[in-house]
Amino acid sequence: MDFSAFNLKEILTVSFTLFAVIDMLGSIPILASLREKMGGVIKSTQATLASGALMILFLFAGKQFLNLLGLDVKSFAVAGSIVIFILGLEMILGLEFFKPDKNAKTGSVVPIAFPLIAGSGTLTTIMSLKANYEDVNILIGILINCVVIYLVLKSLKWIEKVLGPSGMAVIRKFFGVILLAIAVKIFATNASGLIK
Repeated sequence: MDFSAFNLKEILTVSFTLFAVIDMLGSIPILASLREKMGGVIKSTQATLASGALMILFLFAGKQFLNLLGLDVKSFAVAGSIVIFILGLEMILGLEFFKPDKNAKTGSVVPIAFPLIAGSGTLTTIMSLKANYEDVNILIGILINCVVIYLVLKSLKWIEKVLGPSGMAVIRKFFGVILLAIAVKIFATNASGLIK
């Protein structure tokens, strides 16, 4: 890694891009409903480390890893978009597709670390950023976002208290629609190249 390529402007651009794609603030309603299913516990450190590790792994070995499995980025993105779509439906319709998992260990990794935080959108974005920015700046951008992820997960109960049940319900439905739209966009962008 070339540390001499350190560039504050690039770091800020990468950090804000990832912040928008990860959308931790928009994920608060989903995280809150997942926390209920997991017996009221989300392991913040575990979820942060798992999502951070996934993003860093993808930064350095994403393409090679998918090639090894005989997959391409498009297939990966389509699979992730389906999970995001189902999460969005849950939030809007109040249905339950993902069964409650009282084990906070597994829940903190799937679906929180992946695909919610380090989902197909985030991982494909990281691979796209590699084309325009230096690895060292992307890595610092990822670490900055890990701090944000950790802080949001840690203060989840407090955020829920501030918003209240009705506020949470409105935000949950609103972001459910946004999640559906993101899922449709990811699917539409990537599915066309898969269906011959």
